[in-house]
Amino acid sequence: MKKLIIPYLSTLDVLDLSSVGFLLENKAQREYINVVNWKEYSYKPIVVVDIARSNTSLYLRYFVKGNSLKALYDTDNSPVHEDSCVEFFMKKPDENYYMNFKFNCIGVCDAARRESRDVKQPLSEEEYKTIRRYPARMVEAFDEQRGVFSWELVVAIPLELMGLDPDNLPEKILANFYKCADDTNAPHFLSWNPIDTPAPDFHRPEFFGELYF
Repeated sequence: MKKLIIPYLSTLDVLDLSSVGFLLENKAQREYINVVNWKEYSYKPIVVVDIARSNTSLYLRYFVKGNSLKALYDTDNSPVHEDSCVEFFMKKPDENYYMNFKFNCIGVCDAARRESRDVKQPLSEEEYKTIRRYPARMVEAFDEQRGVFSWELVVAIPLELMGLDPDNLPEKILANFYKCADDTNAPHFLSWNPIDTPAPDFHRPEFFGELYF
């Protein structure tokens, strides 16, 4: 099981989200999303995530370089995993449910509280609005483009939205980071912490790693 310590950067909440990427790139904890769990999906783009926290939010900066790019969905609560997508799943050790946060390359989000892949409660419109996002690429939807592309996405997820008390954080949470693009010319399913299942399945909290505050 992989483990990491989430750095605390007090200035994150002061900066505009468009300026946060440089700080995260230099001061955050960097992890590689590079585990190929299923040999039939062997394509592996370059994917890193930089993670840190402030007093109020968890900040993630994703950097991706790979073949093709797609962002067909432009409305929250859409199946963005079919696009060029990065994901963050988390749960508190003492909770039965987990949360998933999926983002395509233009920052459109699909998030929910889940008991399993099939049993979920999507976020409300108001909750989606609390998730701040800054995509470095165009923000209009587009169909798949072929070629080699690099893209970045910065997101800030409120700690309270994840069920965490900012003034009384737990020692750790359980989590995994993912990269996928299900409905593209080069489908892939990469993870940070390894997943031991016969077929691609990100909805497996038993394979989450540990993130310490």
